[in-house]
Order: sequence, then structure tokens, then C-alpha cells
Amino acid sequence: MRMPENTSQQTIQEGVAVLRNGALLVIPTETVYGLAADAGNDAAVQKIFRLKGRPADHPLIVHIADATKITDWAIDVPDIAYRLAEQFWPGPLTLILKKHPRVSTAVTGGQDTIGLRCPDNPLTLALLRAFGGGVAAPSANRFGRISPTSAEHVRAEFGQNTPPVLDGGPCTLGIESTIVDLSRMPPRVLRPGTIRLERLKALMPDLLATADATSPRVSGALEAHYAPVTPIQLCSRTQLQTAAPDNVVVLALETLPAGVRGIALPADADAYAHGLYSALRQLDDMNAQAIWLESLPVNEDWAGVADRIRRAVTGSNPGISSC
Repeated sequence: MRMPENTSQQTIQEGVAVLRNGALLVIPTETVYGLAADAGNDAAVQKIFRLKGRPADHPLIVHIADATKITDWAIDVPDIAYRLAEQFWPGPLTLILKKHPRVSTAVTGGQDTIGLRCPDNPLTLALLRAFGGGVAAPSANRFGRISPTSAEHVRAEFGQNTPPVLDGGPCTLGIESTIVDLSRMPPRVLRPGTIRLERLKALMPDLLATADATSPRVSGALEAHYAPVTPIQLCSRTQLQTAAPDNVVVLALETLPAGVRGIALPADADAYAHGLYSALRQLDDMNAQAIWLESLPVNEDWAGVADRIRRAVTGSNPGISSC
């Protein structure tokens, strides 16, 4: 990806200075915008938790410039970690590894594991290379709410408390990274994303698709997450067409049913993921009683999107999940 034309070396150096001064910085990635701090500075990391309202035991993902930085943060790194990094970095894959003893538990949520990834955004990659260290960067939103996929979303979320923003334009993918646990074997997918399971299994035939009771806690894996304020309910196409009341807005597949307010997203998993969080934010601003969301196809292509929607439904409306 090409560096945005309005990006200068001065912009990168200003961002590096913010991080080295122990302050927060908003960074773009291909997935969502991140609320970033120097991962080696506990006081800076604590600012992330305070601004987001994030529980202290909820671990952060550390963003690094490339695979050569893995051993700065992790030990007992299996060979498969480097093969995965070669295949998918920069990109939307987070690897869970045994943390290095010098890594603070403030980053890891008190666990002995750490999440690492190399983001595929030219502005943030330039920042990481110039900074030289790791950057902790969960999504730049209030804890449990809709992740931001543009700088405007971040500013709307935090208002006058918004840290300095590196504006890299809209995120290209739109949902968070796939998380794979390599800290114990067999490896497991702890959070699905836009990388299909079969692509991962080509390198890890023994990969399991879900977490178990011994899996470490990871970002974005709580049952309630990614949620708008307006309650979401899942509905069939027929229900959208025949039963949607006037005080409901709709998120439909491909086309919006006649006579209802709302947004239609493409019936393609990647395109839907790209537009999902922006659409939920728009619908949340329509002052409706509920958001009715058309049920998605049930197949592996949609696993990442389905995961986000399931958690958003729980977070916005824990008592009722369907029409």
C-alpha cells in the first residue's frame, strides 16, 4: 500500500514523540483504528485503560514493525509463528505467544502470554519502524462499543478527550484481526477475522477453530462487545419485509426492503465486514427503538462477521436476540 500523499516524515516523527513522551496516539490499521501507547511504558499503557474504561485484566495486542521484533516480546517461539508471519504479515493476524519475562503484565492482563501483530497500514508501519519498539493499541473506542474504522469515528467517540490522530483514511478491512493461540498445542483460533480458516489450516493442519477452557483471554472475546447503544435483533428477510415497525431501522443484505429505514450492505463477507461498523454507527444515530439486522449466511466465509454481530447483539440487548 502506498503512503498517503499528505503524510510527511514530520508527521511520523511527531507521532513517535507522542509515544516516547508517554502519551496516547490514535493510529490507523487495516482493521480498525487503535488507541496506541508505548507498550514498554506501564504509565502510558494505563492511560489506554482509563480512557477506554477497559478492565485491567483484559489484555492488549502489541503492534510491531516486523517478525524480527517477535523475540523482543515473546519466548519459546515455535517455528510456525515465523511461517505464519511470513505468509500473513503485515496483515490481520495476531499471534498469541509466551511472553518475555521483561514484558509487563499491564499489557498482558496479568497472563503469561502476549498477542503480537504487524498491521498492514503504511502510515502505522512507518511509525513503528521509526519508533523501534512495540505499541499497544486496542480499538479506539469506549470499552464494549462499536470499533472505529475512520478518524471521524474516533473523534465522535472521545470528543475533546481525543488524543492526537494519525489519519490514514478509512480502514480497508473493517473488523479486527484473526487471533491464533500458539502458546500451547494444538493451536487454536481464539477470534475469527477476515483470514479464512482453510488458509490457516494449510500451514497448521491441526488447527482447532475455537477456544477451550484453558485458552488465554484475548482482546474482543468477551460475550458482550462491539455494541451500539440501540438494541440489535436478528431477523429473517421475511420479517424485515413484513413486520418492521416505524420505530425500527434495518441493516439488510444486498437491498433494503421497500418502506423501511436503514442501510443495505453487500452480500459478500469481505465487503460486508468493511462496512459493518460504519453502518452500525449510522444506525445508532437514527434514534430508533431497535436495529433489526438481517440474518447472515452460515458458512466459514462469514465466521468473522458473525462473531462480531453475535457479541454486538449480546452487548446491546442481552435479553432478546431475535425478532
